[in-house]
Amino acid sequence: MPTTAAAAGAEVPSVVPRPTDWTALDGRTKLTERTRILIDPRAGSTTALPAGRSEFPGPTRQSVRKLAGQLRTEIKQVTGITPRIAHTGRPAVGDITLGLTDKGNLGAEGYGFDSAGPIRIEAASTHGLYYGTRTLLQLLRSTADDHRAVPRARSIDRPAQAVRMVHLDAGRKYWKMSYLENLIRKMGDQKLNTLFLHLSESEGFRLHSPKFPGLADPDHSYSRADIERLKTFAARHHVQLMPGLELPGHATVISETFGIGFGSGAGACTGAHTHSHLTPDWIIDMTSEKAIAKSKEIVDEFAGWFDAPLFSIGAEEVPGQLAECPRVKSHLATSPEVDTLGDLLNRYINTLDDVVASHGKRTAVYNGSEHLDAPRQKVHDPVVFLTWEGTGAEPEIPGHDEIAIGPFYDTPNNYHHLYPDEPWMYDGWAPNTEPDMLGSGVTNWADYNFWADDGYFEQHMAGPRAILADRTWNKSATPDTLADFRARAARIGHPPGMTPAPVPPRVEGRPSHHWTFDDASYPSGWTYAGSPGNTIFAEDVAGGLPGTSYIIDNPTPVQGVRGQAWRFDSDRDGVGFGGLDVAEPWTVSVHVRPTARTGDQVLLSSKAGALKLMQHGSGKVGFTRYGAVDFSFDHTLALDRWTRLTWVTSPGRTTLYADGKRVGSIEASIPLPLRSIGTEKASLRGDLDELTTWDEALSPDEVARLR
Repeated sequence: MPTTAAAAGAEVPSVVPRPTDWTALDGRTKLTERTRILIDPRAGSTTALPAGRSEFPGPTRQSVRKLAGQLRTEIKQVTGITPRIAHTGRPAVGDITLGLTDKGNLGAEGYGFDSAGPIRIEAASTHGLYYGTRTLLQLLRSTADDHRAVPRARSIDRPAQAVRMVHLDAGRKYWKMSYLENLIRKMGDQKLNTLFLHLSESEGFRLHSPKFPGLADPDHSYSRADIERLKTFAARHHVQLMPGLELPGHATVISETFGIGFGSGAGACTGAHTHSHLTPDWIIDMTSEKAIAKSKEIVDEFAGWFDAPLFSIGAEEVPGQLAECPRVKSHLATSPEVDTLGDLLNRYINTLDDVVASHGKRTAVYNGSEHLDAPRQKVHDPVVFLTWEGTGAEPEIPGHDEIAIGPFYDTPNNYHHLYPDEPWMYDGWAPNTEPDMLGSGVTNWADYNFWADDGYFEQHMAGPRAILADRTWNKSATPDTLADFRARAARIGHPPGMTPAPVPPRVEGRPSHHWTFDDASYPSGWTYAGSPGNTIFAEDVAGGLPGTSYIIDNPTPVQGVRGQAWRFDSDRDGVGFGGLDVAEPWTVSVHVRPTARTGDQVLLSSKAGALKLMQHGSGKVGFTRYGAVDFSFDHTLALDRWTRLTWVTSPGRTTLYADGKRVGSIEASIPLPLRSIGTEKASLRGDLDELTTWDEALSPDEVARLR
């Protein structure tokens, strides 16, 4: 007897996102060696019918014929069967037909799916056809035996929100192309349609054009050829590549490259006119004709590199105290177009919006400008606001389209410590579908994890991203628990064609990482944007995992055992690395001089565990497996003197040494945590120097020889 997924007790199909309408039928339809993919020869080169065209997510670039060829390859990867593509013939049971139709009010991305006999997928565009094939492939992957059968069912499936977005901070961090391509595969598989690459920040600019020598480091940025490659790849997975720059704030690298910041020239603004932890060059001088001309030139160049319907210019967090800068005051007093700082910012936004509009796109900005008084200048109506305030349940900016990003921030450092609330997202959030709410996006920020491993962020983003995909497609009440959803997503697994994530080779015979805490400059491709003493650099002289201290609360450089050490005096005095845990065996050695006792002091931490200088509950040196158990050695650090601590770990056993002498062993171990020094609530109090790790268990003699 047929049942619907909405019916009480009906089984939820193994599809993420959950289809909006699903009628389950009895039995299965099997693919065989005779399976064909049938397409109408008259529609082979078509991408969309009139009913399938829409501003968002934007035009489809893949024809029916190309999609059929892609599906053929993917079915082979999943099942081992290589279907033949045919343009004529009556479909038989086990065949797959792909067709375009104007019927059924499917819109730009909806599709009809019928697996009762021949598997039929219909849509008004290849966006919809592609999503129908994702449903087919997920059902095949989640079949327990040979992945060659799908449950018999009928579905009319269409999304609740037009923009379903993943945002990556690619200004502070450079992402490998292999990671971006894998991410695009996963996004397409889960029917997410917009990858927003935030490509400039105060610390870095990630688009390399010969027109702007010195702005971007070629080794840590994307060339025009890189972007073309990504666009072509994304089009096959029906993902729009949305670019974003950050102007006029968050722009130190731009300001310093061209000398157009508020900290440049005669009568420059000062630290009193910007955020306390930043320099005035963090903001492009909106009063300067030279600065405005250069801003327009930059936007004009890079808007032409992309074909998504939106181009972001940032425009957030301009400090209100900038209005007190004499340069700004003078400009406001003499310009007939602006009376306030809000007017100045809105005029700047509108000037750049004119450039974006000349490329046939709409401008997107982060919200915030609406809070500044602006009696003379109103942001152009077509500008889309990316709203980071509120829950995403209601539109916040009257008169403007919006995309909700606020509830979905992923900033996995131990200062901001922001992670999407997955239980709330799945059980409590209903996406807004008012006409001015275009969609929602999960946002990643790389603050103080500038050089982190791509996989470090992925382990934090994968869960929220899947939930966002599910809820923005199907806003109806969830029929199961978050644990059920996670199990369903795990059962479906990854899409075909994934490139294996690189596994860092274990280092033998030498340290894998060594942080000296001596003075060092940011590597090429990163700009120092902080005021003196902020976000100081921790160079890794042995490996590839440098770090930086956090904003505002920072360690203080002091004399160390060798050269310079860092002094920590608050819980938020930490260092962000963003490294992945290293499986046992491993060794860690460090010089530490504690100056105070607190209830919990963490040396190295991750989501899974931590090395403790002062263990919670005992005050002794130890280690923790979070959510399970705290371990303590019989050793308490002396205050106000240097001690060299060394943990040596093999699977199931950890030994502690103090100044080269064995303290004792515990019959337990954890992977080496490399997320950060300290946590947001348990940093050390005292001095740290010469932190070194090995991907092997050092012998007692090797530990004794350490200095």
